[in-house]
Amino acid sequence: MPIETYVDQLEPENQDAVIWRFMDTRKFHDLMLSGELYFCRADLFSDESEGLAPQEYVPILGLNPFDLNDRRKIVDSIGCLAQFREAFYISCWHLFRDETSKMWEDYGKDGVAIVSRYSALKAALNAMQDRAFLGAMRYGSCHLTGWNVFRFITTKRLMYAEEREVRAFLWIIDPHAGINRHIDENDRPHERPLTPPPDRVLKGHRRTVDLKSLITEVVVSPSAASEGVDRIQQFVRENGYDTPVRPSALAPFRALLPGTLFQTPKS
Repeated sequence: MPIETYVDQLEPENQDAVIWRFMDTRKFHDLMLSGELYFCRADLFSDESEGLAPQEYVPILGLNPFDLNDRRKIVDSIGCLAQFREAFYISCWHLFRDETSKMWEDYGKDGVAIVSRYSALKAALNAMQDRAFLGAMRYGSCHLTGWNVFRFITTKRLMYAEEREVRAFLWIIDPHAGINRHIDENDRPHERPLTPPPDRVLKGHRRTVDLKSLITEVVVSPSAASEGVDRIQQFVRENGYDTPVRPSALAPFRALLPGTLFQTPKS
C-alpha cells in the first residue's frame, strides 16, 4: 500500500537525507536476525504526553477551565486523544546533522546506530500493506491549528527539539477498542483511559523490511570497547550482511563521555 501523506506533513528538502536509528545491542541483534522493524504503540512511550495536545495549546478549544461544564469538555477531549493514540505504532529515527554524546546516552548507550536515508525508509514503508506515514516531527505548538490527531502525533514538546526526530508510523485502528474507556461509572470523564485496550490491540507490530536496502552502515556506540566493534562486525557478517560497521567518531573521547556535547563533521 503506498505511503500516505497527512496534514502539515514536514519532510527533509533532501529526500536522501541521512537518518540514524539508535538502539541497544539486544534490539540490534533482534533486528538483524528477524529482518523486522518494530513499531511501538504511541501510548507506551516514556513521554506520557506522546500524541496529546500540548498543554499550552488546549485553550484553542475556547473553553473555560474554571467552568464545570467546559472543564468536562476539556477533560473529555484529552481523554479521547489518549485513546486515539493507541492506534498509532511508531518507529523513531534521527535526522542526522552532527553526532552528539546526548543522543548516544539517551538512546544508544553501549549499543549501535543503524544508518539509512530518508528515501530508503520511505521505500520500506511503501512496501508494507499497512496505512503507513513518514515525516519529520515538529516541536512546540506555534504551528498548530485546529484539533487534529495527526498534528498531535507528529508534534512534541520543545524540550525534545534536539532529537530532530523522523517518525515512521502505522495507523492500525481497532474498531471495537472503544473511545469511552476514559469515562467512569459516574459518567465522569478522565484525561486517560481507566482500563487498558483489549488484548488484540497489540503493544507493538513487527514488519519485515529489506535490511540490505535500508541500512547503509552500522555505527557502534562511543562507550563500547574497541573489541565491541569487532564483535558487532563479526555478528553482521555471520548473518549474511556486508554492511559496513565502524566505531563512533566520538570513540576517541570515550573517557570524557557522557556529559560533554561533541560535534563531528557530517558524513
